[in-house]
Amino acid sequence: MTYIDRRAARVLLIDADERALLLRGGDPARAGTRWWFTPGGGLGEGETPAQGAARELYEETGLRVDPEELGEPVHHEVTEFSYDTRQYRQSQHFFLHRVPHWDVTFDGFDAGERETITEHRWWSPAEIDASDEEIYPLDLADLLRRL
Repeated sequence: MTYIDRRAARVLLIDADERALLLRGGDPARAGTRWWFTPGGGLGEGETPAQGAARELYEETGLRVDPEELGEPVHHEVTEFSYDTRQYRQSQHFFLHRVPHWDVTFDGFDAGERETITEHRWWSPAEIDASDEEIYPLDLADLLRRL
């Protein structure tokens, strides 16, 4: 199998109640398949992980942060997945950012995000553990407890 190698950055956005913001979306090539995931995405040419994380956070939630506010990544993983009939191997850094509260807006979505991301929700680690939904990263509840 041939993979497209991709670099990405994601944000663990945590509110005052220690809940993480997750987005729900799917794959246009697999109708009806949905999962929850942290804000973030692929890095642009020459973009640092912190710059990409800040850009994606703004595009996907409306929250603008300076990349320097994100500090150093708190987690890294390599994941393999298919999306829109292509296979990806993605190296992704996760940054932690805390907010007292945030009202998410999808105003910054591009056409692909509008097509595939349908909702958002704040999740506690206990809710993640109790859920039978697909949630990524797979170890998110444990990761949140360590932070």
